[in-house]
Amino acid sequence: MTKKQKNVLWRIIISFVLLAALMACEHLGMFGALAGTWALLPAYAVPYLIIGYDIIYKALRNIKNGQIFDENFLMMLATFGAFGVKEYSEAAAVMLFYQVGELFQSYAVGKSRQSIAAMMDICPEYANVEQDGEVVQVDPDDVEVGSVIVVKPGERIPLDGVVEEGESYIDTAALTGESVPRKVSAGKEIFSGCVNGSGTLKIRTTKEFDDSTVAKILELVENASSKKAKTEKFITKFARYYTPAVTISAVLLAFVPPFVLGGGFGEWIQRACTFLVISCPCALVISVPLGFFGGIGAASRMGVLVKGGNYLEAVAEVKTIVFDKTGTLTKGEFKVTEILPSEQKAGESKERRDGRSRELLELAALGEGYSNHPIAVSVREAYEEQGGKPDMDRVSEAKEIAGYGICVRVDNKEVLLGNEKLMEREQIAYQSVAGAGTVIYAACEKRYLGALVISDVVKEGAAEAIRDMKKVGVRKCVMLTGDRREAAEAAAAALGIDEVYAELLPGDKVSIVETLLDGQRGKEKLAFAGDGINDAPVLSRADIGIAMGSMGSDAAIEAADVVLMDDDVRKIAAVMRCAGKTLGIVRQNIVFALGIKALVLILGAFGMANMWEAVFADVGVAVIAIMNSMRALKTE
Repeated sequence: MTKKQKNVLWRIIISFVLLAALMACEHLGMFGALAGTWALLPAYAVPYLIIGYDIIYKALRNIKNGQIFDENFLMMLATFGAFGVKEYSEAAAVMLFYQVGELFQSYAVGKSRQSIAAMMDICPEYANVEQDGEVVQVDPDDVEVGSVIVVKPGERIPLDGVVEEGESYIDTAALTGESVPRKVSAGKEIFSGCVNGSGTLKIRTTKEFDDSTVAKILELVENASSKKAKTEKFITKFARYYTPAVTISAVLLAFVPPFVLGGGFGEWIQRACTFLVISCPCALVISVPLGFFGGIGAASRMGVLVKGGNYLEAVAEVKTIVFDKTGTLTKGEFKVTEILPSEQKAGESKERRDGRSRELLELAALGEGYSNHPIAVSVREAYEEQGGKPDMDRVSEAKEIAGYGICVRVDNKEVLLGNEKLMEREQIAYQSVAGAGTVIYAACEKRYLGALVISDVVKEGAAEAIRDMKKVGVRKCVMLTGDRREAAEAAAAALGIDEVYAELLPGDKVSIVETLLDGQRGKEKLAFAGDGINDAPVLSRADIGIAMGSMGSDAAIEAADVVLMDDDVRKIAAVMRCAGKTLGIVRQNIVFALGIKALVLILGAFGMANMWEAVFADVGVAVIAIMNSMRALKTE
């Protein structure tokens, strides 16, 4: 509890004790002839001013600034009216319970901010830089790109970079929500905001602090609450017209009936004051934004950054999700999945065929020995897994044939490695392979040797993620990829994808997403999930862009509306559940608050509700709505 909250709590206690004592004395007849007279006004004014002086001050200050119609003005007007008709205890009690509701509200908002504040704690306070053989602490803003910083055990990593020296486990929970530490060693990329474990690391920085992962995340979190959902905007607009309307209605209620129906003004003024207390829009104005804020906080604890309440609201309405294949549903890590030597000869033994498979893999590893392409790397890794190591002294005259493959000399023999077009161009008879992946055909001295199939590895949990999305209301999952159709359809079948678009150019993806958007009905939304690097145009075009954050992809954080900080596609369904729960809570609050207020307003206008019912309709409804909003903080 903050110092300000403690101060309000003490005022509540003192005011309650004084008010309870005055009401007890009045009930026991201890005031005698003074009961019901103006003489008791000063006595009841003491607990009233102790608890309500700040409300009166805010109301007067707002009137001076031209902001008349707010809850402070309504409370001041209603309680002054209650004093005017000599309902002293009710006037003080209304202000007391209003402050109780305000305290509870303040505490609830503080609780909802804690999950967001946890993200703010990732900001590093200093960086250790070696100067003249000594480690000196400097501001992270002052560290230049290319500098070497030292991160000791238990310290927060201040800047993005690459590990130069040392080995350790780092805690990425603040960024990804993942509790399992990640091992890093020399050559590994590392991101700011993570906490170093037991080993000392020397890191060469690759970004300035303003461009680092932690700076971008902090900027995103700070701006999240400024992007209001449609429901929040409606409530703000509603309150702008609602408050003046009920104030005018209360004035009319106080003065019109006495002139029309006759009788004294006291009863109708009391009804008008009751009407004003009931009409305070606190429950809506506070609980609705609090619900969205809680939902954003719950998502952040899961390692999912949602850029605002408007995006959280849209996520709850997603019915179609479009995925980029590589890096989203697959790891982007290529593996040799099949080794297919040329057709088996009559009488050939299994040992001989296995030998030809090893020779084919060895030849491919030698041919791809100088390339850094992921496919070439996967071929060499497959060969090394079998205990081999390419002897590059055997390789000469390597050259690339653009659009076809490569030509090298191995042991002074011409070796061709490439696609079907290469085999056809060189007029080499080959057996076409329809494998679910990239196929490398190999030939030596114009003689076909066989083929290797290299496939991207499907992410763990990707199929489970698709099933979970269907459970939370997604009707259609679509996959877009530039891969061969066979490879795309095989991956789609394994994952449970509904539609596949393969062999696409980057521009084709935007066109397909626009076509799918045209097919959405009513309030249905379409989301696109991609790695955020090559897919920025599509992320921006979709109703909701969901990016695989990779704990530091700048393009992902900037282009997307929702960022999965650890690339786990299973969290898409989780954030959809969170969004649906949040939207449900917000709608419950709106219906509950408006329903109760409308009922009690009618009762108050007809004199069937007194100040105590009014207190419930205002403070009670607000407290219940706020408690309901706090449920959005809990992750499931």
